[in-house]
Amino acid sequence: MPTGYLLINSGKTTSVAYISNTTPIPEDKYSLAACTALAGEMLGLKLIYLDAGSGADREINSKMINAVRKSVSVPLIVGGGINSSQKAFAALEAGADLIVIGNALEKDPNLLIEISDRVYDWNQSVEARK
Repeated sequence: MPTGYLLINSGKTTSVAYISNTTPIPEDKYSLAACTALAGEMLGLKLIYLDAGSGADREINSKMINAVRKSVSVPLIVGGGINSSQKAFAALEAGADLIVIGNALEKDPNLLIEISDRVYDWNQSVEARK
């Protein structure tokens, strides 16, 4: 599926920034990210992926996720720096439809169970609100 990929600054140069020679969107430029995502949707992209990059020092903050969520109607994927169930939950609360967990699982495979349980609880609370 055509996917818009927005790299958000996470405090250090990540692998994706280095390999792609990309300058990440500053983590406090919410309207810039929102407008970029909206432009992608208007061009026909079917998904938007906000990524802090592999091994990010910091996850994408909730205000950034929420700003992009409000600007687009397509599914929003968020990844990079999500290394705890609390951070996973915060991304979902802010508007992520999907979250991507990578390097954190290499360090602690049991984190998958913890995050899966938290995501399950999140899904149940969303269903209960309907």
